[in-house]
Amino acid sequence: MIVREKYLKEIRPFYDVDLIKVIVGIRRCGKSVILTQIMDEIKKKKVKNENIIYVNFESKQYSYLLTDDALYQFVKEKIKNKEKYYIFFDEIQMVDRWELAINSLKAEYGLKISMFLTGSNSDLLSSELATHIAGRYVSFQVYPFTFMEVCEIKNLKGKNKYELQDAFDEYMLWGGMPQRFSIEGESGMRAYLLDVYNSIVVKDIMERFHIKELDLFQRIIEYVVTTPAQVFSAHSLAKYFESSNRIVAKNTLYNYLEYMCKALLIHKVSRYDIRGKRILTGKYKYYLTDLGLGQVMNTSRKLQLGAYLENVVYNELLSRGYDITIGSLENGEVDFIAMKGKEKLYFQVTYKLTDDIIDREFNVYNNINDHYPKYVLSTDTFDFSQNGIIHKNIIDWLLEE
Repeated sequence: MIVREKYLKEIRPFYDVDLIKVIVGIRRCGKSVILTQIMDEIKKKKVKNENIIYVNFESKQYSYLLTDDALYQFVKEKIKNKEKYYIFFDEIQMVDRWELAINSLKAEYGLKISMFLTGSNSDLLSSELATHIAGRYVSFQVYPFTFMEVCEIKNLKGKNKYELQDAFDEYMLWGGMPQRFSIEGESGMRAYLLDVYNSIVVKDIMERFHIKELDLFQRIIEYVVTTPAQVFSAHSLAKYFESSNRIVAKNTLYNYLEYMCKALLIHKVSRYDIRGKRILTGKYKYYLTDLGLGQVMNTSRKLQLGAYLENVVYNELLSRGYDITIGSLENGEVDFIAMKGKEKLYFQVTYKLTDDIIDREFNVYNNINDHYPKYVLSTDTFDFSQNGIIHKNIIDWLLEE
């Protein structure tokens, strides 16, 4: 397994800081491995094994610790000397009222402990209970492998875009869930990803939100994950199911989409009126956190290469730390507006720049009168850059530092 230095260098300065370190990401995206790598680095500082406390709440071994009182007592019994303790709780959201235990431990032991938590919910820190640790934590988002990390784990670093095409095509279909790279064969990969998909749907959505209409929910979630990079609204989904003689309340559809977002299965992206400079409500685009989780459910739909490529770019921008919106214009749309601090970038994404597509992709920028960088990304290897608009091959762009 590769060392995920991208995340470690963000977390490392906080190893001994008096803040709770919270690592959030979709189930099986590599959070546990990052915890292990942090523990390895801490051990190199000659910290004793007994001063490192690790609990994975998905393990049956710790099923008796799933309440705040039980967890609090467990840690108290482990702290036996005056030296510093490093505490690691994996998938903390499984503990009922976990915030109360964490807050009590922090209040009682202060600088004597350094705590690291992982969770698989986007709203892990937004609940009422989470106010107990408000101002006492720093959070980090973890994602499945980027294509650069895929090249590292496959020993392909240094190869050019022509040599990497097969690896990229596989990545676009099967995503970057770390453990899938230790599995050989498509059937094995599919079985593994189906297991991940089912664990997210059952544990992080159905059980957590007490969903009763299981058949309806399964149909909605399958439709959304097999049609990534599409504009959805509760209204449009209701119309879709109405055409299949199924009447579904818009409020139910809205809730189901929100549950999928909270489980980090998909991300909701707002549309931004570039001229009016305001966020548009009602219709959003949804992108898969990992394309492999859509591929295992895609048994009948044809491959949507343009949509998959757009999803890859969205995930890469997210991994690079950008805030992302869809740019809405009177006569068109910019696929992504990416912002980070004072930096602002525009992106158009298309699979191939054929003669009838080139004008469409480049001309949309004619209606944007600013000097921020504007890109067109595609799989083409010929450079189509023109009029200050930068065209890049997708593989070259993904491998940029």
